[in-house]
Parts: sequence; structure tokens; C-alpha cells
Amino acid sequence: MVFDVSIVVTWLLFLALFPMAFLWLRRAWRIFIKHNYEEVALKGGEAPSDAEKWAPYTGMINLAAGAVAVTTILGVAGGFFSYKTWSAMAGMTLWVKIFADFIVSRQAHPFTFGKKKRQ
Repeated sequence: MVFDVSIVVTWLLFLALFPMAFLWLRRAWRIFIKHNYEEVALKGGEAPSDAEKWAPYTGMINLAAGAVAVTTILGVAGGFFSYKTWSAMAGMTLWVKIFADFIVSRQAHPFTFGKKKRQ
């Protein structure tokens, strides 16, 4: 095995799965179990006024992403997934999570014409 850039990037992707899975599952725990809606559908660092309405969507996004990340970690550690399989799972999970959070946050904070921004 030759140590090159692809090895470093592979290890960075794999090691990044651990904190991502932890943060996503912790956020789902806070939403579903503790009913803490501070991190639901954030836009500009602010939760919507009706955060409880959007909590199930954000919670499910985080729970699903965390579960896929943990599955990927266990699959790599157990030798069940090839490099192409687990890197595709990790990459797609990350991007789908980012886009899904963006969509929910934009739905929770509708655009209004003619009103000033909150300061």
C-alpha cells in the first residue's frame, strides 16, 4: 500500500463519519425524546416560530442520516462493504442530509414580500 492523497481522503471521510453520526443522532434524541426544538429548521441561526410543527421532519432527517452513518461505520469495521459502497453511502448521506435540512428550513421560514429582515 502506497501512502498518497487518496488514502488520506479516504481516512478523513471514514473518521468524519463518527462525529457526524454522533451529532445527527444526538439532534434526533433532543427533538424526539427531550422535545427540544431549538435546532429545528434553522435559518440564519433562528428556529421558526412554529418549530414544533417542523420537528418531526427535522428529527426524521437526522435519525435516518445518523442510522446510515452508523451502518456505514459498522459495515466498514466488519469488512462487509467495499470502498465504493461505503464511500457512496457516506457521500450520499451527507449531501442528502444537507439538501433535506435546507428544504425543511426554507419551508419553515417562508419568503415574504415587502417585509424587512429581522435584526
